[in-house]
Amino acid sequence: MKDQWNAVVNQVTVEPTGQGTLGGLSFMVKDVFAVRDYTNGAGNPRWLETHGPAAEHAEVVSLLLQQGARLTGMTHTDELMFSLNGENVHYGPPVNPKAPDRIPGGSSNGSAVAVAAGLADFALGTDTGGSVRVPSSYCGVYGMRPTHGIVSEKGVIPLARSFDTVGWMARDPETLRRVGEVLLPESVSASGFSRVLIGEDAWELADAESKEALASYLELLRGSAASHEAVRIAPQGLPEWMTMFRTIQGYEIWQEHGAWIERERPIFGPDIAGRFSWASTLERADQEKEAERRLEVRKHMAGLLGTDSVLVIPTTTGAAPKLGLSGPLIEERRVQTMRLTCIAGLSGLPQLTIPAAVAGGCPVGISLIAGPGQDRRLLEWAASLVPAVKG
Repeated sequence: MKDQWNAVVNQVTVEPTGQGTLGGLSFMVKDVFAVRDYTNGAGNPRWLETHGPAAEHAEVVSLLLQQGARLTGMTHTDELMFSLNGENVHYGPPVNPKAPDRIPGGSSNGSAVAVAAGLADFALGTDTGGSVRVPSSYCGVYGMRPTHGIVSEKGVIPLARSFDTVGWMARDPETLRRVGEVLLPESVSASGFSRVLIGEDAWELADAESKEALASYLELLRGSAASHEAVRIAPQGLPEWMTMFRTIQGYEIWQEHGAWIERERPIFGPDIAGRFSWASTLERADQEKEAERRLEVRKHMAGLLGTDSVLVIPTTTGAAPKLGLSGPLIEERRVQTMRLTCIAGLSGLPQLTIPAAVAGGCPVGISLIAGPGQDRRLLEWAASLVPAVKG
């Protein structure tokens, strides 16, 4: 299928190595996953120039191939995965198939576009600060960010290791679930959730148009469990949580990539260059202070959700912003969105986003967050719930 969407960096093809639950399905991967004999570019020409081909596949790529899936392409990413927008200064933005005049979201933008456009049955991305969830919402597909550390990141270029996750996207919840069967460890758990929690402080961040569009879906989710209640997610406030997240993430990013940046002097887009510059100023003491506070967030969220509750929030503050917005405007939107995405990020919890509605002609997603390790249960619940809710 011709890529008219600028989603694919390279039409690299790898045939399945076995047969299994993903037989007959095609997939693509973000340009940060190792594929044997292929050199990743990580969204920046200088990275491509200064790195060599992979000796072996990333572990998750091997698992998918063993289960019968066929790799059909490498997808675009924002520079070194440090963005939620998808407007790469070097390669241009992939075209959002559901809203061509709007950004696709980042940094797993090419993967979301490839799925939304039907170029692949599913795609892998990475999610550190929202990079699977946000483009999934903007492009109208299902997206899964797993419990932190539960899916192998071996052979994947890191950004901030204490937040990095390997996520995946699909056009339907059943395919999303099947991919989870392969990538997630086996678990024994009950089906469904008995309690639905509505995160009031998260919903306060959504714009009026998307709240109205998601209202009927939210009401059906309220009725999908034995009980439901409204809760305040963040005792300190979501702006405080976002600051905590950014500080820890920024410090880790500079520790990971600062030496390469100072040595190679790559050219970055202005917004990403500014973020790297800011990250370089963070001290270890800054990170340690916020890391201590993060432990309390994780304890709080694990207690709130337990093993039998699911938290419902808007995936983003609204539909995808228009292409080419000025720096301050798009940065303001990024900050607002991260106040939502930092919830699962700080707490290391699984989050599944559902393309639940259309606002102003554009997709908007609703998200389900479950307790630690409840990934398979969340995927199975969504797969059984979504057809009933949408019907």
